[in-house]
Amino acid sequence: MAETVLTPVIDKLLQLLINEAKLFKGVHGEITSLKDELDIIQSFLKDADSMPDRGNMDSAVKIWMKQVRELADRIEDTIDEYLHHVAQRRYHRRGFIGFIRKAGFLVKALKPSYDIASEIRTINESLTKIKDRGERYGLRPIWEKRASLKGLNNVEGNEYEYDPRLGSLFMAEDELVGIDSTLGEVVKCLVEGDSMRSTISLVGEGGIGKTTLAKRVYDDEAVKEHFDCHAWITVSQSYSIGRLVRSMIRQICPTEESLVEESDPIQEIISPLRQYLQTKRYVVVFDDIWQTDFWEVIRHALPANSKCSRIVITTRNVRIANYCKETAYDTVKELQTWSPELAWELFCKKAFRSNFERRCPQELETLSHEIVSKCQGLPLVIAAIAGLLSTKEKVESEWQKVLDNISSEFKMNPQLTSISKVLCLGFDDLPYHLKLCFLYFGIIPEDYSIHENTLYRLWIAEGFVKEKGDKTLEQVAEEYLSELIHRNLVSFELLYRVDRWCRIHHLMREIVLSKADELCYCQLFDEKKLRLRGNYRRLTICNSMENVLETIQDSGVRSIFLFNINGLTKSFVISLFERYKLLKVLDFENAPLDDLPKEVGNLFHLKYLCLKDTNLKVLPKSIGKLHNLQTLDLGHTSVCELPIEIIKLRNLRHLFANSYRFKLEYGLNTLGGVRISDGIGQLENLQTLILVEAYPGGSGLVKELDKLGQLRWLGISKLTADIGKALCTAIEKMNHLEKLYLASISEDEILDLQHISCPPPCLRYLFLKGRLEKLPDWILSPNLCVLDLSFSRLTSEPLNCLKSLPKLECLNLYQAYDGEELHFEEGSFQKLKELRLRKLEGLKVVKIDDGALDLLDKLVIGPSQLMREVPSDIQHLKNLKHLEVVDVPKEFVSGMQPEIGADYWKIKHVPFVSFWYRQEGNVYDVYKLGESDLLERLQEQE
Repeated sequence: MAETVLTPVIDKLLQLLINEAKLFKGVHGEITSLKDELDIIQSFLKDADSMPDRGNMDSAVKIWMKQVRELADRIEDTIDEYLHHVAQRRYHRRGFIGFIRKAGFLVKALKPSYDIASEIRTINESLTKIKDRGERYGLRPIWEKRASLKGLNNVEGNEYEYDPRLGSLFMAEDELVGIDSTLGEVVKCLVEGDSMRSTISLVGEGGIGKTTLAKRVYDDEAVKEHFDCHAWITVSQSYSIGRLVRSMIRQICPTEESLVEESDPIQEIISPLRQYLQTKRYVVVFDDIWQTDFWEVIRHALPANSKCSRIVITTRNVRIANYCKETAYDTVKELQTWSPELAWELFCKKAFRSNFERRCPQELETLSHEIVSKCQGLPLVIAAIAGLLSTKEKVESEWQKVLDNISSEFKMNPQLTSISKVLCLGFDDLPYHLKLCFLYFGIIPEDYSIHENTLYRLWIAEGFVKEKGDKTLEQVAEEYLSELIHRNLVSFELLYRVDRWCRIHHLMREIVLSKADELCYCQLFDEKKLRLRGNYRRLTICNSMENVLETIQDSGVRSIFLFNINGLTKSFVISLFERYKLLKVLDFENAPLDDLPKEVGNLFHLKYLCLKDTNLKVLPKSIGKLHNLQTLDLGHTSVCELPIEIIKLRNLRHLFANSYRFKLEYGLNTLGGVRISDGIGQLENLQTLILVEAYPGGSGLVKELDKLGQLRWLGISKLTADIGKALCTAIEKMNHLEKLYLASISEDEILDLQHISCPPPCLRYLFLKGRLEKLPDWILSPNLCVLDLSFSRLTSEPLNCLKSLPKLECLNLYQAYDGEELHFEEGSFQKLKELRLRKLEGLKVVKIDDGALDLLDKLVIGPSQLMREVPSDIQHLKNLKHLEVVDVPKEFVSGMQPEIGADYWKIKHVPFVSFWYRQEGNVYDVYKLGESDLLERLQEQE
């Protein structure tokens, strides 16, 4: 009876399996064809986006290109839907129960399979239409023809193009500000020094004033009189080497020009010029160099004739400047953005050149300072915006309009558009892969910075970083960022000598947003400003979540970032996951997220999940479904234990689970970690693992660490002495380890690290927090640049040992030494830039010999209650820029105050001096030297 009932059911199930298998096989073949088609389209788009004059394309071509790009996105979405569909087919048990479950799944999977097949048919129809449209209207041939004609015109410079930097060559004498000292340095390099030919390279970002400075040097009377012959050559991105050499001949030896024909090979053009210069003292300026190939050829025209000849080049790229530095006589001078004082002086000269005696009227000062701050120290930008304001009525309402619309002014106002063109040159010169990386700065809201390592992980998750030899993807990404920095497109601030926080210029960000719009790269949803034109792959949501899902209908978004969000409900998050099911990047940092819904497990393609600084307490078990996840950031959450499912994330590369407890006074428990189950050793791709707790079960954790051979960054807390030997054995095997953080379970527990005979060869950052019987010998790792010793309670002075570290740049001693005296001997710590002497309770005297700590930039002292006055030897620290004094006795602080303090002479050469008083936990009141509030506080302590 049972067989009679089951037989038709099983027959139907079998038929369903057969039908689904046929459908799946057909879809698989179509997907393979689509992948090939996508490769061709992406290659085509890459070539198109790499065109230097892409902005000059016809409107019809731009529309057609946008259609091609949107179709490419649809193809990519369909392929990813298919991959998710395939992945779901794999997870079924064997046997009869497995057969039933698989059949049930396939019944549900029939509709998605049909949907994918239907979408493929639609895509193929769209492909045919787009190809026909391109051929019908001749769009692609027109575009290619323009590119070829452009190239022909550039060979010998037959087509005139306006150079937006032209004004830099003809600035009036009274408009020049702040270049006198630099001008004198460069002129001195030209007219003095060795007789060998030398090169002086001026490097800096667009608009920094390289051309202006070079022209002033070139026109200087001392330079004109010193040299026999001179030439100024503007190179730029598109140049003909033959044309440039003929221009040199025309300026230096015009009688030789008739000997050179346009059709002559380059060596025959160079030869008469080189021969003429052999006996001359010459100076040649090459302005605006973009390629090393240029120098590789042009240097042969400039003989090293021992006649004190000089070459000046200007470039935005540090690598090019270094490439031109062939001998010890060659110099590279990097130009910095202007100080607020110089920026203000230039602004007033230009904005009020015809009235107010070139001074800003009081009623416009606040607005003017805001406008100048927007220029971020770039003189070209300052001069341009001040020139515009000089034509405006000098009333607050007019200047407020300019401030409110400064970005659009640079796009639309004819007086300012040339500035945008100058800044655009740097972007246009980037190779395609770097353009993709640079555009990522458009995702970050204005006035935000982003950590370099975060950039690396995001670029990798997006697929921008390609494998390169034996290097990790992170190492390749670091090369990408270095190239952007060397090109002076990205600037950074160095924090604690370890962390680079990156940002771009305000106006460059506007250019990035414009390019991102054009390429459908990203969109910004903001309650004040809404950018929603077209189908974008990346979405940044700022300030408010209201109406986000209703406003943004496109489901092809792959990356979502939340900034300064005021509210976040669980239902909204679930809807977000359902709408954007193909997400690769999801960043909830600082969002008011209390609960991560289990639906997160459905984001099969997710590679980057940031939950940092949220209110999260528990991770759902469904996290184990994210098989493609590369980065999981739980930093500064309340998650204290990871679910066992975490070990299923075999592609995980970075796991952050450290939490900083600001309300606690700095101690071993200030930085918390998570408990983790056995099996973490299965995550063999892990490069970052911070911070895990060793207690309880420390021996099991150490055994798991033995299996993690790719670790670059490891942090362990709550260590006990009994696992010290096993831990040392595991650390010795970590050949790639660069950063190591180890903390004991209590201040009384010995941190037993004496059993390492050979430290990891790549170790550069070491943080040891806990009692040490003595400094381990292996701590003298030759590559160590940052060392933090906290709660060590050493009885013998550590400096005698540490002074032999050749690359040490940052040293933190917190409750690390119980002695009365520290002595920095002459010649010691020659690379050290930051020194922190914190809570050395027995310390009375700090001696610093003349010739020690020569590069020290920052010094932090205190609390040290036994120190009653500023060490007089601070006067020897000529490079000291920052001095921070923390919770020291009243007489210590009083003695440092200007005019009234007996010790002021010791520190008067230090530009920035501050005083820190702890309120509670790690929250401090901070005062500047001589500040009235500080003096009042000192009086209250009497």
